[in-house]
Amino acid sequence: MTQPDGNPVRIDAWVWAVRLFKTRSEAADAVRAGHVKLNGVATKPAQQVVPGDRVRVWKDHREHDLEVLATLRKRAGAPIARTCYIDHAPPPPPKEILASIPQRDRGTGRPTKKDRREMDRLRGL
Repeated sequence: MTQPDGNPVRIDAWVWAVRLFKTRSEAADAVRAGHVKLNGVATKPAQQVVPGDRVRVWKDHREHDLEVLATLRKRAGAPIARTCYIDHAPPPPPKEILASIPQRDRGTGRPTKKDRREMDRLRGL
């Protein structure tokens, strides 16, 4: 079983090991593209991470501000991975609740041009 420790680890391996990216190559590509910053500076995949560093990751239209508590050399399960960092980013905003799509009565056929315009007006289009 993989245990957290305090030894230096490559940044691409660490963001993959703590389950921020699905594959190691995806993690390395994100680091090369500048989506991962170490202590506020864009880095290369081989840059070393140690406990106490701050890692900023831009993923899925959201920025994660992570403080490294421990390092992992190999990918670990989610419960272990969560103990290796603290996410200082604010929680994501609540998702908008979409109004349900109105259903037409069965057998009424396709909407007419007038019906379609009325539906567009109600939807705010």
